[in-house]
Amino acid sequence: MRVGTGSRLGPYEILSPLGAGGMGEVWRARDHKLDRDVALKVLPAAVAGDLAALTRFAREAKAVAALSHPNILAIHDFGTIDGTAFAVMELLEGETLRSRLANGALPPRKAAEVGVQLANGLAAAHDKGIVHRDVKPENVFIAHDGRVKILDFGLARSVAAASGGDGKTLTSPPEGVTGAGVVLGTAGYMSPEQVRGLPADHRSDIFALGCVLYEMLSGARPFHGETGAETMAAILKDDAPPLSVGPRRIPPALDRTLRRCLEKRPEERFQSARDLAFALETVADSTASGAAAAPKPEAGEPPSIAVLPFADMSPARDQEYFCEGIAEELIHALTKLPNLRVASRTSSFMVKGKTTDLAAIGQQLKVSAVLEGSVRKAGERLRVSVQLVKAADGFHLWSERYDRHLSDVFAIQDDITEKVIRALSLVLGEKERRDLSRSQTSDVEAYDLYLRGRKAFFRAGRGGQKEAIRHFEQAAAIDPEYALAYAGIADASGMLYMFHGSGKDELERAERASLKALDLAPQLAECHASRGFAASISRRYDEAERELRTALALNPGLWEAKYLFARMRVAQGRLADAARLFEEALEIRPEDYEVPAMLTWIYRGLGRNDEALELASRGLVNAERYIAANPDDARPVYLGSGTLVVLGRKAEGMEWAARALAMGPDDDGILYNLTCTYAQAGEPERALDCLERAVRVGFSGRDWIEHDTDLDPIRGTARFNAILESLGGPR
Repeated sequence: MRVGTGSRLGPYEILSPLGAGGMGEVWRARDHKLDRDVALKVLPAAVAGDLAALTRFAREAKAVAALSHPNILAIHDFGTIDGTAFAVMELLEGETLRSRLANGALPPRKAAEVGVQLANGLAAAHDKGIVHRDVKPENVFIAHDGRVKILDFGLARSVAAASGGDGKTLTSPPEGVTGAGVVLGTAGYMSPEQVRGLPADHRSDIFALGCVLYEMLSGARPFHGETGAETMAAILKDDAPPLSVGPRRIPPALDRTLRRCLEKRPEERFQSARDLAFALETVADSTASGAAAAPKPEAGEPPSIAVLPFADMSPARDQEYFCEGIAEELIHALTKLPNLRVASRTSSFMVKGKTTDLAAIGQQLKVSAVLEGSVRKAGERLRVSVQLVKAADGFHLWSERYDRHLSDVFAIQDDITEKVIRALSLVLGEKERRDLSRSQTSDVEAYDLYLRGRKAFFRAGRGGQKEAIRHFEQAAAIDPEYALAYAGIADASGMLYMFHGSGKDELERAERASLKALDLAPQLAECHASRGFAASISRRYDEAERELRTALALNPGLWEAKYLFARMRVAQGRLADAARLFEEALEIRPEDYEVPAMLTWIYRGLGRNDEALELASRGLVNAERYIAANPDDARPVYLGSGTLVVLGRKAEGMEWAARALAMGPDDDGILYNLTCTYAQAGEPERALDCLERAVRVGFSGRDWIEHDTDLDPIRGTARFNAILESLGGPR
């Protein structure tokens, strides 16, 4: 059949052309079955008439669809209707890397960031045994939100048309498998083994990614000739021109990474795309640190906002959880906007209940605007008053009052978010607007229970986590499709297992709930982070790393993913990696007290003593601020006790330790951390007493005991060894 605007292929209505090439035509289409726009590729007629080719295409499409990775173009459907073979993919808004490069090379940091996403996408495919074999700028898409997608993953090897010449896809072998003597790829991006017609494995993709990275940095291909044959000859015998010298000089670390990708021998390249991603992340981080040293002019700073916890104006003053929950949901929605800096929940909630004027709050939180409001909830009626204020001068940017039914709470939050966007003159693409759709449930009762669970979760402690689980389970019972409720169950169960010595039941509940959450909403970073957390405490570190990296690819600003990833590295004894991840977490939440405390002892274990002392001072200030706002929370108190000891203020540290112990004399988390404090304070017997009590009441984190450098002063003693022996093998 002829495909054109207005025609239909099954449930897909053809709307407009998007592009065409040797791989077929691509159209914008409307999927009337699921009521969404998609990209529909009509494949060449030869494919529809070749049963073997169509079978291969179907097999490979299923394999790629099963990857479900944020850096790989998603395939929704495929088939043949009236003799027309087609594939249905997610619709992207943005441009190909080839189009972007038409404007010149990218800055080193941007090129490294794009490279990280490409490497992560390739790593996911390689884990499933899928090799792309045609990585090039035409097959890389950069969405408006900065997310990178690899296109035509696995399709080129099935349906590539035979052609020649530089920049064109060459012959595809029978059965879709590279055989000896068959050249497959695009001249200029092929690996030496592809040029020779040898079998290509995942390291060929790494070579091609190196070629793409080189072009992003220089604006030119690393290997180029007048003809395709000359280009392939250059790949075999020439080295790419250096980029560490000349007008477009790049950082030496990035140049070394690039050179390793372009090694002629596969065994001399990075042996996995995941290793390459890690190397590029390190380069991007160091480049960002260097850039941060130069102060930005005030006019060039992005807009920033703090969302304060809403005041409870309800008759019984019993809706604090609901007020905090609305503020937290708004924070979560706004953090998805790429050009807006949002103060974290922790920092915004520390000013709760204070009468300080908004200008002072804005200065304290380093934001240009403050959103505050109040909630009056009476029966099924809801009144929400909100105002957005310019912090510098108190000028009202926008205000509104909503008198609605309780069931309208989701619409109210969406409207507030939209009005804030307009007031701050933010420009959003289609992708950002889709991401702002926050409602994971339409059931108000389930949502109410979820907010109660979040309130209890942030209270921490054994009792808080158990209460959180109860509320999350009730929310999930009301709405079995509520992914975030299952993620909450998994996180709270994991916290019980990790911090409070709880056993097999909590671990199994975290497993079940995290799997359910991910099954319901694989597009949510929070669900991948929950799954990664559950896998990490089960010591399935490879799976945990994949999930946490996916969470960060979906939402690079997700503090929880950085924090959990860092803790996993500690459990593995990889302290240098843990330090880097904790540092990144601290960039997201500079007001946090916990990460500085943990980084302090890691720095000391790595011999970075000056940095440890500097960070300890910063962490103590953060802890004191947090304690002032949350006097009943023991965690900043016992972590602060250890920080005081590190700073040489032992007497104060012992006072804080006694205070923390009084808050939870049988809490294994408190007892373990006080073990660290006493060990560092030169009180070995008190340290061992605390460690014995911690194990007796349930602490069983042998991984931590084995790698925690704070315990070095008591490590190797007879009592210490006996305690370690009592825990048996690693959990």
